[in-house]
Amino acid sequence: MPKLIKLILTCCLCIMITGCGVTHSNKRTIVTTSFPCYDFVRAVIGDTDTFEVKMLLKPGQDMHDYDPTPHDQIALTESDLIVCVGGESESWMEDTIDGLKKDVNVMRMMELVTLKEEELKEGMEAEKGEVEEAEAEYDEHVWTSLKNAVTIIDAISHEIATLDDDHKDDYLNNAHAYCDEIKTIDHSIQTIVAHSNRKTLYFGDRFPLRYFVDDYGLDYYAAFPGCSEQTEPSAKTLSQLIERVRQDQVKMVLTIELSNGAVAKTIAEETGCTIGTFQSGHNIALNDFNAGKTYVDLMKDNAEVLKEALQ
Repeated sequence: MPKLIKLILTCCLCIMITGCGVTHSNKRTIVTTSFPCYDFVRAVIGDTDTFEVKMLLKPGQDMHDYDPTPHDQIALTESDLIVCVGGESESWMEDTIDGLKKDVNVMRMMELVTLKEEELKEGMEAEKGEVEEAEAEYDEHVWTSLKNAVTIIDAISHEIATLDDDHKDDYLNNAHAYCDEIKTIDHSIQTIVAHSNRKTLYFGDRFPLRYFVDDYGLDYYAAFPGCSEQTEPSAKTLSQLIERVRQDQVKMVLTIELSNGAVAKTIAEETGCTIGTFQSGHNIALNDFNAGKTYVDLMKDNAEVLKEALQ
């Protein structure tokens, strides 16, 4: 009898363990690291039942503070496709992939477009310990160019189509439709810039938008580079920004999404200008994510802010 009980218990335990590993969905998985990757994949797959898309970065979380959990690493291991940025801020992912005992399908957005080197503008706060002669690094924020976004989405759609040939046309059509929306906003922004007297943006924050300003021939001043981990500028940097805003009679100083806005607030208090929020698209707030806000929505918001910032 004891042997029978032991056998029954062993079988039950095996069933429980096996059950924990069972995926109750027949969908294939696409894992994305950040919001732009997630949104582009979401737009391509549409309402298909073939794939589900996961975003590792939690809504509202700063990518620079992200630390992968064991669950995240498992998701990468079990995915059918990984879509990521591919820059230094995602070195953790490269380490995870290198440690896997199987090949994984990875699309890196930085490999799909022409890259620009990071730059340290006049008056911008350098990273602590940064050496001027250090090897140049490429700017990761490639999706902030709407033209780049179109190129990336097209590449994603063709890759996903190879994973599900039965719905190939759906994926390509979804991508085409979404790219048309982006091109419409791109044209609107071109028009806004063309009819604006001012051609310079002023950021009391990080500046992850070099690809964006280069597309439209805009200049900028900012407190920190795009991937800076610093949030407190030196007195010199702050005073230079304040003097620049005052001298150029700027009506609006900008901050980026999910920022504490402290630097922009100080500049506004000292100069009397207003504060606007510009969406880099790195991530969005939880309530916006739950409401289904998209990359296209963010760029529409930016177009409206741009009208005021360039007055």
